[in-house]
Amino acid sequence: MNDRLSLRALNRATLARQLLLRRQALPVADALERLVGLQAQATDPPYVALWTRLDGFAFADLDRLLTSRQVVRAAAMRGTLHLMTARDYGALRPILQPVFDRTLLANHGRLLAGLDLDAVAAAACALLTGQPMSYAALGKALQQRWPDRAAAALAAAARNHAALVQAPPALWGDGRPPRMTDAQSWLGRPLATDTAPGPLVLRYLAAFGPAGIADIRTWCGLTGVAEIVEDLGARVRRFQGPEGETLFDLPEAPHPDPETPAPARLLGGFDNLLLSHADRRRLLDERHRAHVATVNGIFHPTLLIDGRIAGTWKLATDRKAAQVTMTPFALLAGDARDALNVEAAGLLAAAAPGLDPDVRWMAPAVL
Repeated sequence: MNDRLSLRALNRATLARQLLLRRQALPVADALERLVGLQAQATDPPYVALWTRLDGFAFADLDRLLTSRQVVRAAAMRGTLHLMTARDYGALRPILQPVFDRTLLANHGRLLAGLDLDAVAAAACALLTGQPMSYAALGKALQQRWPDRAAAALAAAARNHAALVQAPPALWGDGRPPRMTDAQSWLGRPLATDTAPGPLVLRYLAAFGPAGIADIRTWCGLTGVAEIVEDLGARVRRFQGPEGETLFDLPEAPHPDPETPAPARLLGGFDNLLLSHADRRRLLDERHRAHVATVNGIFHPTLLIDGRIAGTWKLATDRKAAQVTMTPFALLAGDARDALNVEAAGLLAAAAPGLDPDVRWMAPAVL
């Protein structure tokens, strides 16, 4: 066992890999691959995630990548929607198939018993090629062939057993229901055939490490993570966490000085920084957890001060104005408020150009 790492050391290491110690001058696709995608249950948060991490990011940059099929929005890690480059999706989606199989069995196994899932997947891909559909429409179309099966279960079988992506429009501010299409026809090439999980774990550590077995499992949804890590051998390095727990990392991964300054930032809803560890103490005080996430799993946009989650915020727009409202967990020092005001003004200029900007503060949520 090697060095022991404090919570602050873990915090700074994670912030560095998540491009949150300073904005980076990276192409959007390169940033997405470094971050191994962005959580994307809602359409808008990935735009905020990129804006807060990249120098000079314009929302139209991501629009262009989506419409040109260089970036896709699709179910990936944990079976949840992510925004990923087409290259990463093609390489990583097959590795994650056991997650999709387990989810389908748990949620719809009884309704799909005895059904040829390969046939359902093939039928779904044939229906979707050149004709994107909503999940509801796809389920009804599949039900014409399997009338004794529930439409929702058939749609779930297609989602989990075939590789499906969302076809634009699924862009900033677009509230229309998503439409699905077949990934291979959309991307114009087959998915990878290598399903060895080791490279996926190494990618995770590069973007989120140091991390424990439970952290890796929380992020990807795979089982047998301890065995996967053991098989990586010398490609991973062991550390001790704050309480002596075993953490893993890449041997040459960056470990900034724990006293490295961390700038104020606005994180979007469902930000990867919050969702990619089982143990979130490096970022979030336990007493604040209930203010960050709802009981049904909605993660609010958050304020980041000195590398820790310090409150929440929201964006509201109408025809004339755009407003960012910030609610800290406690009273903030003047310099912290000033830094967040600058961030909020910058976000409004990027997200709502042409609208009158307004930044407001609410009373602290926790005292």
